Amino acid sequence: MSGFLRTCLIVCPLIFLAGFVDSVAGGGGIISIPAYLMAGLPAHLAAGTNKVVNGCGTFTATVRYFRNGKVRIRSAVYAAAGAFAGSAAGAELASFISDAVLKMIMLAALPCVAVFLTLKKDFGSGNRVQPDMSKAKESAVSFLIGLLTGCYDGLLGPGTGTFMIICFTAFLAMDLLTASGCAKAANLASNVSAAAVWILHGNVYWKLALPALVCSILGNVSGAQYAIRGGSRKVRGMMFAVLGLLFAKMLWELIGAYI
Repeated sequence: MSGFLRTCLIVCPLIFLAGFVDSVAGGGGIISIPAYLMAGLPAHLAAGTNKVVNGCGTFTATVRYFRNGKVRIRSAVYAAAGAFAGSAAGAELASFISDAVLKMIMLAALPCVAVFLTLKKDFGSGNRVQPDMSKAKESAVSFLIGLLTGCYDGLLGPGTGTFMIICFTAFLAMDLLTASGCAKAANLASNVSAAAVWILHGNVYWKLALPALVCSILGNVSGAQYAIRGGSRKVRGMMFAVLGLLFAKMLWELIGAYI
């Protein structure tokens, strides 16, 4: 068996899984980045390849959500604009804030989010703009959601889509399915921007990116269909899995840093 074929056998099934998870509840990068690293790609090449592959998969999922009426256009557009600005700001802040400090903050916050979702059974069961919210206010809130989650994406990254879904649901009264569609649309904008930068710097392993891209698209299509058919209940269940994976990943990295 050739080395490249062995790499594909490691990466492609995990990329399909990452696409499936990401299209339902965000957080696919928790699976995809380790997959590329496990296959022996250097960190920058892994990150660049992941952005190109993930961007194509996210586009597919966004189209599926849009066709099924599960994207609130105004919110998605303003959140995308905010995410562009926030991601750049987060990347700048990353040089001033310790990665370990950020992970400790996240380790404290993630169980709180999980407990909140467990206790609030009706979270994400509706889909309406709050009665007192004007279009201008909805646009401003959407922009702030994109700005803050984009800033987190630039600072740390994992689980950005999941946090977007939670914010859309909490602050704009969306159901989890519509929130997932809006998060996909906003993430698509930031993915395209980041992918362009990685391509310009030559940090994409195209030979692997092409088969991985096919698996990502298939995973995103399957995941979006799974979510649309199952409704908010399926998204909610997947969010718990993503939050658990994210908590385990950050805890493992922190422990590894001090051993």
